[in-house]
Amino acid sequence: MNRHTPMSPAPARDTQASWFGSPPDADTQPWADPGINDTGFAESTQQTQGRATSPIRTSEANRASFHRIYRAFLTARFALAVVLLGVVVGSWLLGGHPPLWLFLSTFGYAIVTVALLTLPASNQGHRTELQSLRPRQALASVGIDLAFFAVMHYFTGSAVNSQALLVLPVLMAAVLMTRITALGVAAAATLNLLAAALLQGEDSNNLTALMTQAGLTGFGLFAIAALASELSARLAKEERSARGSLELARQQAQLNRLVIEEMTEGVMVVDRQGRVRTANPAARRLLASQGLVPSAPFQLRGVPAWQDLINAVERGQSSPQRAEDGQDVKLVFDDQSQRDLRLRVRFTKGKGGRTPEDMCVMLLEDLRTVRTRQRQDKLAAMGRMSAGIAHEIRNPLAAIAQANALLAEDAATATQVKLTQLVTDNVGRLKHIIDDILAVAPGIRPPAPAIDPLETIVAICNDWRSTQGLAPGEDSLLDIDASGCQRAPTYPHLKIRFEPEHLQRVLVNLLDNALRYNSGEPGAINVTLRWMPSADPAGMLMLSVSNDGAPVSADTERSLFEPFFSTRSRGTGLGLYICRELCERHGANIDYRLHPLPLRHRNEFFVTVPVEPLAPSNPTV
Repeated sequence: MNRHTPMSPAPARDTQASWFGSPPDADTQPWADPGINDTGFAESTQQTQGRATSPIRTSEANRASFHRIYRAFLTARFALAVVLLGVVVGSWLLGGHPPLWLFLSTFGYAIVTVALLTLPASNQGHRTELQSLRPRQALASVGIDLAFFAVMHYFTGSAVNSQALLVLPVLMAAVLMTRITALGVAAAATLNLLAAALLQGEDSNNLTALMTQAGLTGFGLFAIAALASELSARLAKEERSARGSLELARQQAQLNRLVIEEMTEGVMVVDRQGRVRTANPAARRLLASQGLVPSAPFQLRGVPAWQDLINAVERGQSSPQRAEDGQDVKLVFDDQSQRDLRLRVRFTKGKGGRTPEDMCVMLLEDLRTVRTRQRQDKLAAMGRMSAGIAHEIRNPLAAIAQANALLAEDAATATQVKLTQLVTDNVGRLKHIIDDILAVAPGIRPPAPAIDPLETIVAICNDWRSTQGLAPGEDSLLDIDASGCQRAPTYPHLKIRFEPEHLQRVLVNLLDNALRYNSGEPGAINVTLRWMPSADPAGMLMLSVSNDGAPVSADTERSLFEPFFSTRSRGTGLGLYICRELCERHGANIDYRLHPLPLRHRNEFFVTVPVEPLAPSNPTV
């Protein structure tokens, strides 16, 4: 990968004139920016990528919410027990004489609340499956509360108004249990109140007032149970809906991330400090002369090769129409290699305090790809028309060839023989052009067979060497290197899907071009076959044809694969265009690259084709 050196600090600039604001410090590294996570943007992206969007995660969140509410009730019960115990102890310290049973029951209630409060903390790992109180838990919490408060109400009578304490178990049952159970707890509390009023009324002759008070209190407990249960159900439903919406948002964010990762167009998000918050692999590939730049976050400023990108963003800010239409940007790397890009920028404005930062979305695309797509759109209709014309020309051309053959039989003079031979040669040339046009004409074709590339390519090279009259051996003009295939885990059973005739046409065309432009010394043409790892488990096979001739100029390189472009006066200009069409038809790619000095074979055409995965072997019986 190309190493870049940070550029020297630029003079201070007006933050209003530059979208990026003040320039980075002199010690800022272009590849790293530790403060990037301060904004939470990258951190939230990583959290979104790492979170699973499964029902299991939602269920765990619901259980965590249940345990928080359960512990809140346990804490309230503990606080109530401490208050009651403090009242009893305070009464004893102030000279009162509380009954022994009251002190013992209050102290025992405090011990039970402490045990129930600490038990979930110690055994939380064994209770994460709970979403409602089990019968044992209900008896240990709600049942103990009802029993203790009923005993206090029985024996304290009107001295202590303990009726309000029954609200706690009723409310706890309404929130943490089903509605029927909550109403049952309210009914049990009401029966306790009525029974205590009945016993106390017989002793004080005030039965009617006590029964009325107990009835009203019981009605209030029923109302609290019903209302709290309804509110709890509604809140639980809203929480589930919110969690479902959150999971859908996370799924959408994950899908968006996957789509951006697979885009052939580079996408980068840059803030006003020049920090790249996120960048997909296509953008990271376009920013480096070879390989990929490190993953985001990293500094966009400080790298001389990227200065034109920053200038383009500044121009896009001042000219929105230019930002929409796109700008042509040239990156010049440290190894003097260049890459022309088409850049489009979009600016997002912060709203209020929720999104205070402005972001710049940069869309990058290789200019060669853009031009190729434009040419393909223009040539699509012409290709269909050319195929139709080729079919129409074939019949008259056959008639011309037949008539010329009849004339050649009666040719008596040397001039007549020369003229008929001239017609024959040009008819053959026209047939060759028609075959080239029909070879790339659209149509439905059967799937290509799986072939052994090593055997096929070596045979094609040997046949071509014999046809061209080249001597074999160490002093041969052609050198074949297939040692790279031994890196493949499936070697020697490496297979690719390619029509042998089409593969021969592609390879022969590349060899003819290499023969036309080379130094003529031994080993001037090099054919290399090697296996490369890729995203596919079987990997990729690269076929490379290189020569040591003069480098291809930049203008010629841009038009190499265009139809009807040729550097020879008698060339049709369809050779490389047909090679690309045949490769794309079989899922392969063909491209050209110029290697720097002092490498001998600087001109290289390479074809990458997916390797056919091995079929599962049949088990032996």
